Amino acid sequence: MKASRIAAAAAVAGTAVLTLSAPAFAHVSVQPEGTAAKGGYAVVDFKVPNERDNASTTKLEVNFPADHPIASVMPEAIPGWKIDITKSKLAKPLTMHGEKIDEAVTKVTWTSDGKGIEPGYFQKFPLSLGALPENTDQLVFKAVQTYSNKEVVRWIEVPQEGQDEPENPAPVLELSAATDDHHGTASAEKTSEKTGQTAAAADSGDDSDTTARVLGVVGIVVGVAGVAYGVLAGRRRTAA
Repeated sequence: MKASRIAAAAAVAGTAVLTLSAPAFAHVSVQPEGTAAKGGYAVVDFKVPNERDNASTTKLEVNFPADHPIASVMPEAIPGWKIDITKSKLAKPLTMHGEKIDEAVTKVTWTSDGKGIEPGYFQKFPLSLGALPENTDQLVFKAVQTYSNKEVVRWIEVPQEGQDEPENPAPVLELSAATDDHHGTASAEKTSEKTGQTAAAADSGDDSDTTARVLGVVGIVVGVAGVAYGVLAGRRRTAA
């Protein structure tokens, strides 16, 4: 009896710990699809969970870092959401593909024209970004989440190394080391090389298959000739 009470108390305590710790993980975050290398291009997903039981998320605003402007930002169309892109003039123009860019995206806003993100669900908001800066290890995107009951949650607190995570942390995109080719040419060359190797192997296989067929036909002809010779030899012996 005593053991069962202790087990029940431990279960309740464990549930309480999980309940108290869960909200710390349920915040707006950003993750790349693959890698986000310095100086390159990447597709990133802003993951937005609904933390409320009685309201839906109907709007998301993502603000881009002013100290590291990004010239090219392309959103993916999402059914049920309207997308607005805000651009601003740059104090210092960027050079992209040999051309000077004097403005960059400063904010992307998704507004629901349907049910939004209902309680118990989350939504990913993909963006194609580039070129990523080469002089920083991370990008901080301050986000604002709006619910159907008009509640607004600002995910704008910048996490500091060596300190506890803030209550409303801003999404942080970690950048990996720069690659030799920012546009995937190296990968394309590797793919082409592999394709060439596969084609060569296929050609070799075809040659081997052709040789086998020829040898097979020759074997059949020789076999038929042998049978015919045996029949003729038998007839000659009978005649004699």
